[in-house]
Amino acid sequence: MVSVINRTRRLRALYDIRLGSGAAILPKDIKRIHLDFAFKISNGHFGARKVWRNYLPRLKYHNPAVSMTVNRSQDQAGPATLTIFYASPHDSLTSPPSSAAPSSSTTSNSSTSDHTPFERAETISMKHRHESQILSDLLNLTKATPVVASPEEEAELQALADEKKRSEADRVRNAAYTEQKRQEKALLDQARGAIGAS
Repeated sequence: MVSVINRTRRLRALYDIRLGSGAAILPKDIKRIHLDFAFKISNGHFGARKVWRNYLPRLKYHNPAVSMTVNRSQDQAGPATLTIFYASPHDSLTSPPSSAAPSSSTTSNSSTSDHTPFERAETISMKHRHESQILSDLLNLTKATPVVASPEEEAELQALADEKKRSEADRVRNAAYTEQKRQEKALLDQARGAIGAS
């Protein structure tokens, strides 16, 4: 059974989803965010993959009503795009949230016919770009409000960082101790072998 302390540490690690780069509240007129990129990171798809892995979960946490879909294709030479679909301000105030769209796809068809109708769409090219540049463009284009940590959350994050440093120091110390014991055992085995041979 996992100890209470270990469980508490793991729960505190959930701050990584709630806070950090990509934690932002999107405006109400954004209906969907769609990422389209290749499976492998070669040919400029590295930044797109980082956005998908690191920033999209934080955006989804703070914007559960916004559909966020990912289409990963086999075409390495193809584009890597992030498309933002906007509904008209009138529709965003009166219409109920749409049914959930599939969250990912591996087909080459990235049509939007099966999603909520949209008024306009804007696209950000992610190919050959760093993930921080892509995030900056997304936040500027959507005028999203970044989530700022409260003083209590800042203290928790600092405590978590301190624990990580102590943990790393303990790991190094334990590795040195284990290596020392291994060397002592090797010397003893060598001495026993020399005595047995004589």
